[in-house]
Amino acid sequence: MPEPTRLPSGLSSGSRATERERADALFLNLLAAGAPAIPKVIAAGLSGSVTLYASALKTCNEAIGVLISWLIARRIARGDHDIYDYGMGKFENIACIVTGSVMILSFVILISAATFRIFYPVTLRDNGVLAGVFIVVIMMTVDLYFSIRNYRLAQQEPSPLMDAQWHLFRLKAFANLMVLLTLVLTLLCAGSWWTVYIDPAGSFIVMGILLYSGLRLIRSSLPDLLDQTLEEELQFIVVQELAEHFHNYEQLHGVRSRRSGGFIYVDIFLEFDGDLLMRDVQDTMDRMKMSLETKIHGSHVNIISTGTRTPVQRCGD
Repeated sequence: MPEPTRLPSGLSSGSRATERERADALFLNLLAAGAPAIPKVIAAGLSGSVTLYASALKTCNEAIGVLISWLIARRIARGDHDIYDYGMGKFENIACIVTGSVMILSFVILISAATFRIFYPVTLRDNGVLAGVFIVVIMMTVDLYFSIRNYRLAQQEPSPLMDAQWHLFRLKAFANLMVLLTLVLTLLCAGSWWTVYIDPAGSFIVMGILLYSGLRLIRSSLPDLLDQTLEEELQFIVVQELAEHFHNYEQLHGVRSRRSGGFIYVDIFLEFDGDLLMRDVQDTMDRMKMSLETKIHGSHVNIISTGTRTPVQRCGD
């Protein structure tokens, strides 16, 4: 019987296929995120709209973030797990932090441009505004589609990358809706003295979304990057499992947990009775491991024996 192909760090063929599907999905996200950047810049130049400029710069930032995510997913799919014992979850978190930082930097640049436009307003050119409306409607439809698609993928195989993607495209759709309302309102109210302030006001809304997105990415990634322990509900599952098997071990010496990308790692240190056979100890550890990995999706549990307690002999025995 031929020996089965060994995948790095225990990665199954099904998991490898899932990672390839995720990388392919992120590549499509990259195309969808980056494609509208140039048309938006052209429409912004034709119309003079600072809102479209803000939207175009936001699109470029998002494309950079998706590009980083795709490069990470592609490397994971290639199977570099033998180099990183805990996977490449840290890279996923770093990618989110870098993307969020770029968004905040863009916010600082755009806030200056929008403030300048308030003090020195200009009338937008109708042809460019109409072109912007056409582009934004198309992109808003595309963003809604990819938001739903990425949400379904994230539900099937939880991962910070895919979770960030569906949130990203949902916010993109909302931001494009704000841009659309701004441009349409500018066209409908043409001729009024206050129309020139609609565009910079709309750009502040887009920038608010940009700032919120950046801060959210950084805030959600830092705890995992700093190896924060699991949430209380997951810790409670571990405690329940320990309570159910308390008669099978002598003492608990500690529990350590952390997240790495879409995976959860739990290490439990137990001491067993010295009179037990090793096969009985192993059976207990295997049952606890299987039970916890079933209850906590995406988890890798290690039950570690820290030694055995030898019963104290009494005098005269």
